[in-house]
Amino acid sequence: MEAAVSPESVGIDNRPPSIAVDFLERIRATPEREAYRHPVAVGDGDREEWRSITWGQAGDRAKAIAAGLVVLGVEPEDRVAIVAETRLDWVLADLGIMCAGAATTTVYPTTNADEAAFILADSGSVLAFVADDAQLAKLRGERAALGAVRKVVVFDHAPDADGGADDWVITLADLEELGRARLEKEPDLIETRVAAITRDQLATLIYTSGTTGRPKGVRLAHDTWAYQAAAQAAMGMTDPDELQYLWLPLAHCYGKVMMSGQIRIGYPTAIDGRIPKLITNLPIVRPTFMAAAPRVFEKVYNSVHVRMRAEGGLKYRIFRWAVGVGREMSQTRQAGRTPSVLLNAKYRLADRLVFGKLRDLFGGRLKGCISGSVALSPDVAEFFDAIGIPILEGYGLTEASAGSSVNRYDAHRIGTVGLVLPGSELRIAEDGELLVRGPAVMQGYHNDPEATAEVLTEDGWLRTGDIAVIEDGFLRITDRKKDLIKTSGGKYVAPSEIEGRFKGMCPYVGNILVHGEGRNFCTALITLDPDAIRSWAADRPELRDKSYEELAGSAEARALIAECLDELNAGLQRWQTVKKFAILPRDLSVEHGELTPSLKVKRRVVERQYAELLEDMYKGTLVT
Repeated sequence: MEAAVSPESVGIDNRPPSIAVDFLERIRATPEREAYRHPVAVGDGDREEWRSITWGQAGDRAKAIAAGLVVLGVEPEDRVAIVAETRLDWVLADLGIMCAGAATTTVYPTTNADEAAFILADSGSVLAFVADDAQLAKLRGERAALGAVRKVVVFDHAPDADGGADDWVITLADLEELGRARLEKEPDLIETRVAAITRDQLATLIYTSGTTGRPKGVRLAHDTWAYQAAAQAAMGMTDPDELQYLWLPLAHCYGKVMMSGQIRIGYPTAIDGRIPKLITNLPIVRPTFMAAAPRVFEKVYNSVHVRMRAEGGLKYRIFRWAVGVGREMSQTRQAGRTPSVLLNAKYRLADRLVFGKLRDLFGGRLKGCISGSVALSPDVAEFFDAIGIPILEGYGLTEASAGSSVNRYDAHRIGTVGLVLPGSELRIAEDGELLVRGPAVMQGYHNDPEATAEVLTEDGWLRTGDIAVIEDGFLRITDRKKDLIKTSGGKYVAPSEIEGRFKGMCPYVGNILVHGEGRNFCTALITLDPDAIRSWAADRPELRDKSYEELAGSAEARALIAECLDELNAGLQRWQTVKKFAILPRDLSVEHGELTPSLKVKRRVVERQYAELLEDMYKGTLVT
């Protein structure tokens, strides 16, 4: 049975019980150093500038928020939700919740009202932070379904936006004023709260999509984040002089884990969750490293290749030559060989003519990136390695607080997800499934002991659902044990739920297979119900004598299915929606090996059989 344990352990065993302790220590140790950098609108609002706050200033605001929560009656382990995009206020609210000894319930700002209400009610959240009046309106419309929520704190609030203020709503500024007043009377309040936090106390509830249609709340303890911070420090991949660019959704564990390491190590972080601003911001901020999902790297890869093709002529020929040299250099290093004198000379020329200019697009200081959430294309990884910006792919689940393994600058193998984190254990079960054990693993699913028992063994191993191998200590994910889709943006999609919904909406469909693992959007292969579609065609003189195959290829049938898909998509989260579809020339069958005897679709069989058709629907999304 394959297994992996990291030799790195310095600082792991003597870590504090919570990140809150690390945060207070960071404030005391480096109060004047830059902590966070964020964009602020200036003038008429069309212009922005980046402003900084120090660790001391961040501490003052986070403590005021924490004390304000205490004034509002928040007790240790009470759940407090945040419904907002990635921004400085999100970080400060989370730090405030943590320093009050409470637990953060994270909610994506794009989550629809019904699901947001479910999460707040299921978590038992007593308070909610929201970004603005649009998010406030979402919760107000579901107020009766929110359970224990007794107050909403708004980051950006126009007093008359919702018909006038009431005692259910308070602004973030007013909450901080409440907290400062309390701290004047009880200056040690927050230090006392933080000192009382225990390792196994609930810190975060992150809801992750399941196959039943409702998300499951992953319970992560304070020790989880303290461990992740200590592990990052032990690996030595960053230091206090780095500058991180953070755009990752903080409602996701990936963003949260990057916050944790920053507090322990002490480097500043530039925060802006607006993905369209990413390319504009990078040369302004000039970060030294950044974590992202593969889709971001794909977009950059696509953009560069498309632009260079458009240039044409000599420029494009030089670009192609340089990329070829860079890939040869990357492959040589990956194989552990020493580059020849000639290859070194060609690479220096390629760097001067092409790669240096490409690195300038990222600000010119980016020494590397972390990639997670889903598999990164080796071609994309090799391209970035070639231009001098290695992408260090890692692996983790929400159920293991995002980090279980990662490549290092000095131990990097493209196509793998790296070496196990210090303090964690990996094991490959007899059926090939990857098991993870260590402080990063969740306590279980909130209010769901049956689901917890399915994934956690009695001796603490987490069943990941991924098939993997360990080669020379490097972890390689080879397949998924379950059919749950994870897009290249890191979002989970339960295809069976979507397929079931569609069959209920569209009486003309025979079978549907939703596809999107590792892709940047979902597509579908659809077959028509032979009897239903012939009945529909019988009322149309131009179609009534057509064969099934002819009907499947007709514009009228396509319009019919498209209308049904529009109805389906209207009720889905944005990342679940089916962007493209193809109607197959015949229905799936047992005889062709596409259905089991019980008429279940053999997903992988169908995907292999129609691989070319699937690829056609993604053409143009990844330039090769």
